[in-house]
Amino acid sequence: MAVVTPRVFVSHLSGVAVFDPNGDQVGRVRDLVAMLRVGARPPRLLGLVVEVHTRRRVFLPMTRVTGVESGQVITTGVINMRRFEQRASETLVLGELLDRRVRLVETDEEVTVLDIGITQLPARRDWEIDKVFVRKGKGGALRRKGEALTVEWSAVTGFSREEHGQGAASLLATFEQLRPADLASVLHHLSPKRRAEVAAALDDDRLADVLEELPEDDQVEILGKLKEERAADVLEAMDPDDAADLLSELPEEEKERLLALMRPEEAADVRRLMAYEERTAGGLMTTDPIVLRPSATIADALARVRDPDLSPALAAQVYVCRPPDETPTGKYLGLVHFQRLLRDPPFTLVSSIADTDLPALQPDTALPELTGYLATYNMVSAPVVDESGSLLGVVTVDDVLDHLLPDDWRETEMHGSPALGVTGAERLGEAADAP
Repeated sequence: MAVVTPRVFVSHLSGVAVFDPNGDQVGRVRDLVAMLRVGARPPRLLGLVVEVHTRRRVFLPMTRVTGVESGQVITTGVINMRRFEQRASETLVLGELLDRRVRLVETDEEVTVLDIGITQLPARRDWEIDKVFVRKGKGGALRRKGEALTVEWSAVTGFSREEHGQGAASLLATFEQLRPADLASVLHHLSPKRRAEVAAALDDDRLADVLEELPEDDQVEILGKLKEERAADVLEAMDPDDAADLLSELPEEEKERLLALMRPEEAADVRRLMAYEERTAGGLMTTDPIVLRPSATIADALARVRDPDLSPALAAQVYVCRPPDETPTGKYLGLVHFQRLLRDPPFTLVSSIADTDLPALQPDTALPELTGYLATYNMVSAPVVDESGSLLGVVTVDDVLDHLLPDDWRETEMHGSPALGVTGAERLGEAADAP
């Protein structure tokens, strides 16, 4: 009787939870590491890149994987916590093979890789790539019209060469459900070439959300590889304070070109924020809080709070001001916390329940004083007003935390604490010798 070996397509492994033998989750799969081999020999799968709870990425040899089933990966429970570092001889299956254009050996026809099948070798814990799911045609907007088929690894050629202009649709499909911070971690760990290709494939809003979660160096690199018109659109989609922080990292000429390409009202908000010192209330505030007139009702406020595009910190409070409703507003009258909105009838005027006693901040309020304000009054955001009492914006607790943490905290979070990476020889040794 023939032995049936398990086969898994890698798109189904993206984000899958990794458990130890006791059923405790140790992390999630973020990629697979393979070693391409000479000729038509199927690549050997060395292991998985697993993101553990500290958001460090570590290497898990396939020889330590005891099961891949029902949407989960089971390990022997022994995981080396040293930070994963890709070596020159290694290929990331999700990050580098999906969306690659290769050719069918038999017909020399160009096809686009949509997925990769891996299989466990009989009577062993070793795994290898054996199948490739492809679509005929060059991909792009019309690729869905092409015929899709699954072929043997040996039936295609072209994986070993570097490809320029590689797409990213299939890769992004595997990470569609990721939060912006997690997708930012994925981008950070890709090569600069792949990072630029993936960024180009994201829509403006999604890319804006991801840029806000990336280290400054990655932000500048990605923005610099976009066409200027697209870069301006992405900046418009970002929160004004994050756009201002990013623009401040660019050379003056480039910054002015991008501001000139932005919509005048969006550029005006960003310019205003850039005029303040970085570690002050004015430099940290966002100019897009929920602003309501005194005649607005609780029902109006709740309708605004329901906006799914608002961050939790911005949705937690509404600010009552006289017209105009956009910052800088008319006279600031007070604020209403979301909790209070739930305690009164929907027809109640927000002006009648606004907290008018809580002092507002001046734009030159320094970071230590701002931090003390949020802690003293148990607030998640704080109003910032000018000398005339107009609301200029609000400072949210997440932006304060960004500036209280070390400058490289995003890098540290994505990599984990500094540690020696696993060398290529050690990787092969782990894969070969693990029990």
